Amino acid sequence: MVAPKKGKNASAQSKPGRSLALILIAIVALTGGMFASGHTTPRLGIDLAGGTSITLRAVPEAGQESAINKTNMDTAVEIMNRRVNGLGVSEAEVQTQGDRNIIVNIPKGTNSKEARQQVGTTAKLYFRPVLATELSGANATGTPSASETGGASDKATDKATDKATDGDKATDGDKSSGTPSDSASASATSQGRAASDALKADPSPSATGSDGASPSPSASASGDAAATKLQEQYAALDCTDKNARAKAGDGAKPSEQTVACGQNSQGQWQKYILGAAAVDGTEVDEAEAVYNTQTAAGWTVTMKFTDKGSKKFADITGKLAQNQSPQNQFAIVLDNEVVSDPYVSQALTGGNAEISGSFDQEEAQSLANMLSYGALPLTFKEDSVTTVTAALGGEQLHAGLIAGAIGLALVVLYLLFYYRGLSFIAVCSLLVSAGLTYVIMSLLGPTIGFALNLPAVCGAIVAIGITADSFIVYFERVRDEIREGRTLRPAVERAWPRARRTILVSDFVSFLAAAVLFVVTVGKVQGFAFTLGLTTLLDVVVVFLFTKPLLTLMARRKFFASGHKWSGLDPKALGAKPPLRRTRRPSRPAAGPVDPKEA
Repeated sequence: MVAPKKGKNASAQSKPGRSLALILIAIVALTGGMFASGHTTPRLGIDLAGGTSITLRAVPEAGQESAINKTNMDTAVEIMNRRVNGLGVSEAEVQTQGDRNIIVNIPKGTNSKEARQQVGTTAKLYFRPVLATELSGANATGTPSASETGGASDKATDKATDKATDGDKATDGDKSSGTPSDSASASATSQGRAASDALKADPSPSATGSDGASPSPSASASGDAAATKLQEQYAALDCTDKNARAKAGDGAKPSEQTVACGQNSQGQWQKYILGAAAVDGTEVDEAEAVYNTQTAAGWTVTMKFTDKGSKKFADITGKLAQNQSPQNQFAIVLDNEVVSDPYVSQALTGGNAEISGSFDQEEAQSLANMLSYGALPLTFKEDSVTTVTAALGGEQLHAGLIAGAIGLALVVLYLLFYYRGLSFIAVCSLLVSAGLTYVIMSLLGPTIGFALNLPAVCGAIVAIGITADSFIVYFERVRDEIREGRTLRPAVERAWPRARRTILVSDFVSFLAAAVLFVVTVGKVQGFAFTLGLTTLLDVVVVFLFTKPLLTLMARRKFFASGHKWSGLDPKALGAKPPLRRTRRPSRPAAGPVDPKEA
């Protein structure tokens, strides 16, 4: 009988327990990591868990139709991705549709209202000096804005409050209307770079007194028609009216004064006259919500500016600190709305600043997100908002799971019918592959933001067939060896090299198709491609570290080695040839003298 080859292969196969132990350790480690992370189920996409789908359309500004191009659209997608990621919605999908639409899918479990505000807020972010401010609407008292006191910013607040008076009718800071809800009470310190690029701010009006008189936009422009128009807009502006808020500041250029609205910490609306934009939102390099444990400031927002932004910010804060504005205050304006109006006590010249106030964590994080991701290269209009209910998503998930169960059951039935005892090895391999897939998907949710959507479920179902195909290739190679007359143990070893090459080539083609599909497509199709690629890689791992070693062990068991008729390896049923045996060549006669008669 032909014996299996000795050497490296035989030595490796003599200890299949090593491979089984390795994959067992990997399964235990991954499962332990899954439970330790607290994410024991895969994250579900919007089509399965429910959520909100927002369609945004790029709207060109006057004479800037060419600005809507692929580069700017890709930049907008990246910024919106970072916006929703800043909310902790890492499984949200942001993708382009056509040449001017962006689709944002936000799964259930997220504050969809806040997400809509963050993603749908599409105007540019500006830092503008505050020239005047007062309460708006029925609750207006004519008092100028003063900061809330808090932590390290008290001195700046007191200074700003003292400067926010007009004549004998001064307003005390404790009785003032406060700042917008996301605003801060002061700016912290930084030092270093000298200021340049002097801000061309308009002369500041005096703050409104408690009698409610409206300020004039600019002393030097008192006779100018534009200043008069701005004063009229300010006097007529009612920020409690949603339509009025939406139109406030419409058409104003960054270099012009404008009016705007903002909401204070008491939920009251304030109106503002703002100077020309001093710093653009694109010049904020990064912003972060930080809890300050060294002072009583609590939650603060730290900002870091680009080199160009640092010079501009140092200039504007220097002018405000030198009493060149009655408010000593600048406004952070996003989409024509003041989201924060901190006071300034000194020039901030180091490119770093901190906004502090009566923040809670959510308010600080919201402001940090606006500062970090507020400036989009294009203006967008919200075209539609569609809500997918959890019930509909649950029905789709239920249908997908049923389809997967049916597919798995059919594969198992086929294996039982055709391979009989060998189906035990195949089913165990399928279970190991399914377990690894589930655990890895659960871990990928919190780590890379992977969300299981319906196409991804389809990819997992398709993978059942790919995985089963690898088992079939190997089993058929083993059966071919048995048909050649070999017994099971050598057949298992001889069949493996040929089956291994076929499996690797087949899986490589599947993985290549998945990779190409993932790269060239967007949205949900990527979920299908990702799952297909992941399960294809796991198929290789399972076949090499589990299926082959397990079959090697089973070949040593009498049930399989003897070719039992229910083992699936019965030589008679397979039409095996007689066993291959070694034969000796006939020995040659010894050399000697030749008999003359025979010659």
